[in-house]
Amino acid sequence: MSNQVRDANGHAANVVGSTGAGGAGGAGNSGVGSAAAERGGRPTMKDVASRAGVALKTVSRVVNGEPSVTPETAKRVLGAIADLGFRRNESARLLRTGRTATLGFIADSWADPDLAAVYRGLEEVAREQGYLLYSGSTDHDHDREERLTLAMTARRVDGLVISPAPGPHDYLTSEIRAGVATVFVLSPPDATRGDPALNNAGPDNTRPENTAPDTTGPDNTGLADTVLPDEQAGALAAVRHLIERGHQRIGFLGAADGHRSRMLRAGYAEAMAAAGLTADPAWAALSAGRLAGSDVPVSAVLCADPSWTRAALRAGADGVTIVGFGDLDLADLVSPPVTVVSYDPVLIGRTAGQRLLQRMSGDRTPSRLVKVPVRLIVRD
Repeated sequence: MSNQVRDANGHAANVVGSTGAGGAGGAGNSGVGSAAAERGGRPTMKDVASRAGVALKTVSRVVNGEPSVTPETAKRVLGAIADLGFRRNESARLLRTGRTATLGFIADSWADPDLAAVYRGLEEVAREQGYLLYSGSTDHDHDREERLTLAMTARRVDGLVISPAPGPHDYLTSEIRAGVATVFVLSPPDATRGDPALNNAGPDNTRPENTAPDTTGPDNTGLADTVLPDEQAGALAAVRHLIERGHQRIGFLGAADGHRSRMLRAGYAEAMAAAGLTADPAWAALSAGRLAGSDVPVSAVLCADPSWTRAALRAGADGVTIVGFGDLDLADLVSPPVTVVSYDPVLIGRTAGQRLLQRMSGDRTPSRLVKVPVRLIVRD
């Protein structure tokens, strides 16, 4: 007969009760498994104690890894656990600690591959630290985000990582004050968008070899930490690269508003000014269709994200050099290949998870903007 032990996280399922006489070592009550099944519930520690022929406290010591249990007795108890398919009630145990060992992740859209990668990084941290991770998505709907967030906090998650939908986030204030650690990813919440205090990247953030997140910038909002790519430094590096290649009429293709567009435009303007170039305001408000005309006003364009880069490529902008913020599939296979400013969304997820754990461990310092460094990938 093949049995498995389920651990505290519920792994290794499909365990059936033994019908043999006694547990491992031959001790205990052969009817315990069927009795538990007749009750219609899971086997209890009391069932394990009866099966193994030991005291309830002895089972508790074995389950919790406490000392003072002989190897022979521990073997008997573990055999009974395997035979019965016993699984410790984590909810009851965690209730005594005031924690649930659960985290929540809320994505504004699963259609964004960056968010799947952010989730993977966060999941790595959660798994390493023994946390269960809930997830949900909002489809950019602020009301849906609020309902989902409050549903998770009502189930007492210990922390939240949120990719925010547009709209106010003051509904989170009471939850954060109540002790729910919260970190935003890829974009700050509305309370911090456009805050000049966010634009404090150090000079080393532009270096491709810089691989450690920069945590030097407080966001001065008091709401929550935010982890995102260093967009302004990325735009600065991209436009400098284009200027070094001889371009002077450089445009920007992106949303009219939003945190990322603002930060990229700031880096774009900084690079142009540093080179002594005057940018026509119309160059920073281009549409993809404008690139396809016969009178294209620019010779190069910086695209705000992969969707804008794809739009520029589809427009068939002959003679216009395209640089994208965020890498995209097949960027190295199109002709000419696309130079991109790349960042690691898995690192963003891991950084968010680590920051969340620090908050949950008692870090009460002011909320911070954590900028994950970017890298210019030149493709000729």
